[in-house]
Amino acid sequence: MPEPILQTRELFKFYGTDAGRFAVVREVSFSVRAGSFVTIMGPSGSGKSTLLHMVSGLEPPSGGTVHLAGQDLYSLSEKRRTLLRRDLVGFVFQFYNLIPNLTVEQNIRLPLLIGAGDGREGGLLAGGAADPAAAPAPSAEDDVERLVELLHIGGKLRQYPHQLSGGEMQRVSIARALAGRPAVIMADEPTGNISSSAGEEVMRLFRRCRDEFGQTILLVTHNARDAAFSDEVQFLKDGQLQPQARLADGQVSPEAIAAALARLGI
Repeated sequence: MPEPILQTRELFKFYGTDAGRFAVVREVSFSVRAGSFVTIMGPSGSGKSTLLHMVSGLEPPSGGTVHLAGQDLYSLSEKRRTLLRRDLVGFVFQFYNLIPNLTVEQNIRLPLLIGAGDGREGGLLAGGAADPAAAPAPSAEDDVERLVELLHIGGKLRQYPHQLSGGEMQRVSIARALAGRPAVIMADEPTGNISSSAGEEVMRLFRRCRDEFGQTILLVTHNARDAAFSDEVQFLKDGQLQPQARLADGQVSPEAIAAALARLGI
């Protein structure tokens, strides 16, 4: 069995003050094997996005540990944690996070350009020598071209984010996350702002990333159709995983997901 590429133990996230703290995520422990497609499913407000931000290194937990590729993520310095995330993770944000003064093409190719200056600490964002017009390696360029075609954004490459619809911005953010074939793709409600047919195309693309290229997918969603593309589905309710409802080992289907949601009342 492949080793876990991601593992959490007893994760907590509290907000508020000591006088009025509340837990958004409570006692969450799970692991994701390298090359698997895992979905964490739950309704709005269940803590899904907060959990994804913690396991990706974007937001520190209040307690517990996260190991990514064997590294204790929050024992690393902020700089080393950023480099590890940059090297391993492609992230699809719920609200796009595109850079407004870069074109669509530059946004997509940004992961290929960061660190392309003098050493790993250079690059476009770090003020290094990287040039947004510089061509990445041919294989990466081929990947970008395929993503642009698959996501139907070829006519938008010279436009800026403010000139796009919400669905177009989401497709650009997905292309950016997949550019360069990161080892782990983390996606936060990636089909929430696009049409049903486009959403199905995106999920088929994620499945292809797992099946053909061995990439690990961690998806959080409330969409049962999207979750059905996974190898494993975990359910989050009121900030806690519900292990009795977990689906894996060939159990994942739209019907099984619907039944689990009904049993949990979510």
